[in-house]
Amino acid sequence: MPETTVPELRCMCASLRRASRVITSAYDEALRETGLRSTQFSLLQALEHGGELTQGELGERLAIDTTTLTRSLRLLISQGLVASEVGADRRERRITLTAKGNDLKRDATVAWNSAQKRLRRRLGDDTWKRLTEDLRSIASIPL
Repeated sequence: MPETTVPELRCMCASLRRASRVITSAYDEALRETGLRSTQFSLLQALEHGGELTQGELGERLAIDTTTLTRSLRLLISQGLVASEVGADRRERRITLTAKGNDLKRDATVAWNSAQKRLRRRLGDDTWKRLTEDLRSIASIPL
């Protein structure tokens, strides 16, 4: 398959968002049969690894603003994939992965792994490792 020429963008934000849309599309396509989008899968994954989290902790882990996170969680809650309970402070919401959510996440991991392996193969191990480190570094910059 021939490589296409992608024009340089002078804006780092636009460049990162363009790359993110391309990657997101590939993962969404891989996950299509599961009924999950990559953003939803990421939430389920974060809850599996983090256990019970406050909504704030979950948003912080994934760098998702409150409005977007609330909207995404509302859908997952309505599908019975995650549960939300009032925490010690009534303003706090504690979010957990349900058994149904865990089962779907486990099943969707097969499709996710496929997308992950395909991308890693396309990038190569050195670029994959460097990009992973660079993105983690960028995400930790206090702006």
